Amino acid sequence: MQARMKSPAIVIPDAMTAIKSLNEAVQQGGVPQRTLDLVHLRASQINGCSVCLGAATKARKDGETDERLFTLPGWRDTPYFSDAERAALALTEAVTRLSDRTDPVPDEIWDEAAQHYDEKGMAALVLWIATVNVFNRVNVATRQVPGEWAHQRRE
Repeated sequence: MQARMKSPAIVIPDAMTAIKSLNEAVQQGGVPQRTLDLVHLRASQINGCSVCLGAATKARKDGETDERLFTLPGWRDTPYFSDAERAALALTEAVTRLSDRTDPVPDEIWDEAAQHYDEKGMAALVLWIATVNVFNRVNVATRQVPGEWAHQRRE
C-alpha cells in the first residue's frame, strides 16, 4: 500500500496545530482516557481507518485489556464494558454513522450518555468523536499507511 500523498496535517502544519489544540481541550472534559481510547477505536473500526486502529497500542499502554480490545466490535453483547462506556460507544456509533438513520442521534442515545456524563463530559465526547472522524476521513481518503506518520514528519 502506498499513500496518495503526505498526510494533509503535515502538508498544512497549522491543521495539525489546530487538531492538537482540540485534543488538549477534550482532555479537560473529565472523560476517562480509557473511554476516549475506546471511542477512538470504535469510530476507527467503523470507518476502516487502519492508521487509527493502531490506537489499540496506545490503549494497551493506558491499561486496556486484550479481552476488551478484541470484543469492542461486539460491545453490546459482552459483559466487559461499564454502562458509561456503553453509552459513550452508542453515541460514538450514532455520531459516526450520521447518514444511517433519519434521526441520526436519537434522544434515547443522547439521554443515556447524558446520564453518565455531565455537560462538559458530553462536550468532550462529541468533540472527540468528531475529531476521530476527521482523523479517519483524512487517513482513509489519502490512503495513509500505518506506521508511516513518523517518517513523513522527518521528510
